[in-house]
Amino acid sequence: MTGLTHFDDSGAAHMVDVSEKPSTARVATATGWIKMSPETFSVITSGQAKKGDVIGVARLAGIMGAKKTPDLIPLCHPLAISKVTIDMTPDEELPGIRIAATVKTTGQTGVEMEALTAVSTCALTVYDMVKAIDKTMEIGGIRVVLKDGGKSGRFEIA
Repeated sequence: MTGLTHFDDSGAAHMVDVSEKPSTARVATATGWIKMSPETFSVITSGQAKKGDVIGVARLAGIMGAKKTPDLIPLCHPLAISKVTIDMTPDEELPGIRIAATVKTTGQTGVEMEALTAVSTCALTVYDMVKAIDKTMEIGGIRVVLKDGGKSGRFEIA
């Protein structure tokens, strides 16, 4: 199990001990999208969804999702998140919404999982708010595009 930090020498899952690691500034950005029918895209972008401001509610859900990550992912450490930024951009070419979440902290472990959870939660919230008119929506492309801070340094997808 070399290189997999969430497993001990016998292969059992465990929470990584970060107590000896120094606290450093950490940031991660994840991206993804939700595709939908042109009609659903129009309902969202025109503000005509019956449940209200789809993008605004999804943005708040994404922030909440980042903060709840250790409640959802068993081996994630609870972190003092200092900033969550959610960018939701309507894209007529998809058609759908492109989502980017950036999470910051100063701590002993990174915030990649929090950024991924934020994007996922945003997309799921969009789906929930307009599923009555479009059950064929597709969520995808969720990945980390930036991670910085800590021993492993900077990772970025151009």
